[in-house]
Amino acid sequence: MTGELEVFCGLDLVFWGLITFITLIIKVCPRGQRTNYQKICEECEGSPELYDWLYLGFMAMLPLVLHWFFIEWYSGKKSSSALFQHITALFECTAAAIVTLLLNDPVGQLSIRSCEVKMLSDWYTMLYNPSPDYVTTLHCTQEAVFPLYTIVLIYYAFCLFLMMLLRPLLVKKIACGLGKTDRFRSIYAALYFFPILTVLQAVGGGLLYYAFPFIILVLSLVTLAVYMSASEIQVNRLCTVPPHNAFYFIFKDVLKLFVTCLPQSFKNLVAKKKRLVVLFSHWLLHAYGIISISRLDKLGQDLPLLALVPGPALFYLLTARFTEPNRILSEGGNGH
Repeated sequence: MTGELEVFCGLDLVFWGLITFITLIIKVCPRGQRTNYQKICEECEGSPELYDWLYLGFMAMLPLVLHWFFIEWYSGKKSSSALFQHITALFECTAAAIVTLLLNDPVGQLSIRSCEVKMLSDWYTMLYNPSPDYVTTLHCTQEAVFPLYTIVLIYYAFCLFLMMLLRPLLVKKIACGLGKTDRFRSIYAALYFFPILTVLQAVGGGLLYYAFPFIILVLSLVTLAVYMSASEIQVNRLCTVPPHNAFYFIFKDVLKLFVTCLPQSFKNLVAKKKRLVVLFSHWLLHAYGIISISRLDKLGQDLPLLALVPGPALFYLLTARFTEPNRILSEGGNGH
């Protein structure tokens, strides 16, 4: 019988009387336990690995980033309340994370014990309920990845609770420059994206666990390129590539490129504090994604990869002049 069971069904040992008599009861393991190699339920006493903490950090960042995006989107460029709303959103998510950690086992400590994630199926135990006799189904659904699955849902619940408790009062007091309907739109947006994030974790938590480093890198690269192009960073005319002399520019004016053009473009980029904040935020995301992929297993080989963090921004500044609209229009008008 035990050889036919899936790994998520545990054997509970029951001892009867003074005479040693052991009964094996096949059942689902309690929360905080999972089966070992002998298919016996045992307590998970391990601590989350670095990759597990990075995953939890990614899931914790999602509502914060969405809060900041919608606050910026609906607050308006001249609204003085945006900064206070950003700080409040950061406080809400930080407080929710701390409370969530304190309430998880071990209670009252900023640490958690966890079960080891071994494979993708650990996240979807409901799909692996066995039928040893092909008639009766043994329901062994459990949180084999304890607590990585439920702790995110608990965190989202606290984020929503704190937002509804604090944000409306703050917005009502300080967002006087906005209309009565506009000032609460960032809160309304959160009421939409929190259910979406909950469903995303409930259905795709296992997929996100293995894919989040690549999701961070791709999204951060795309959003950085979109922001830099939309922020109207001007390319100095002296650095513009002549229409018929692109290769000459590349091979003959390298010194001019790095000594004059690149510093001017970078100075233009960081001319506003907002651009500087966005730039460093994307650099932090790049570093987060690189660390998540490498897991820092070999520090000597993985740490130098962090030197690639400024690469996308520098690449954009170096190549933006090749796609300057005036140059493209002039070449199109000349039939090139």
